[in-house]
Amino acid sequence: MSTVKFIPRVMGFAALALIATSASAQQRPDYGTPVTIDQAKKIAAAVVAECAANKWNVAVAIADTAGNLVYFERIENTQTASLEIAMMKARAAATYRRPTRAFADAIAKGGPAIMTLPGVVASPGGNPIMVGGKVIGAVGVSGVTGDQDEQCAKAGLAAL
Repeated sequence: MSTVKFIPRVMGFAALALIATSASAQQRPDYGTPVTIDQAKKIAAAVVAECAANKWNVAVAIADTAGNLVYFERIENTQTASLEIAMMKARAAATYRRPTRAFADAIAKGGPAIMTLPGVVASPGGNPIMVGGKVIGAVGVSGVTGDQDEQCAKAGLAAL
């Protein structure tokens, strides 16, 4: 085996080892039984109440553990783009099992490679729904600033 062929192989194995080590260091909570329609409606009602109290027009989406839409609601006069963004935030938070704020924070710290992952939404307002330490779905809110979207999402989670 020549040195030229050997170096790429060693580097390839080193890269695989680094990826495996990084993956094990990033433990995610397990998935639980997917969110029910009753749970989703309860979360959405609290989101809408929080946003309405602040006179914020938003869309709220509740997704199951696979990121599939379970429930959707919007306040009248919510910007059209927010409907899809709320669903995208819920899907990202459910499938990656972390708040969408984590993506924004990773990019701010100089991790632009995260933007190449499928379904990443780097805007706060998507949060996993946790029951018994397990992810059962996620809520996504869009319509105001990311921080305000997240405030409403957290109000919805607190109602569960």
